Amino acid sequence: MSDTHPAPESPGEHDHAPDAHGAATGHAEGAHGHDDHMHTGMVLGPTDLRMWAAGVAGVIVALLVTAGFVAATGFRFNA
Repeated sequence: MSDTHPAPESPGEHDHAPDAHGAATGHAEGAHGHDDHMHTGMVLGPTDLRMWAAGVAGVIVALLVTAGFVAATGFRFNA
């Protein structure tokens, strides 16, 4: 079904060994016609302002809860 390949002598050798199609894998240019290291330009989507606002609101609420806890327990650093 598929050809057996001998095990490479070192892990670094495996990155540059020819594959079943005759093209080198790993760092070779044009190996299988795609970029294995994701060097292509990736476009990010628009900023989701509602989610950022929810995150900021969550941080503010957490600070208010912490301040309420500190006030209720009478916590002091120099106790």
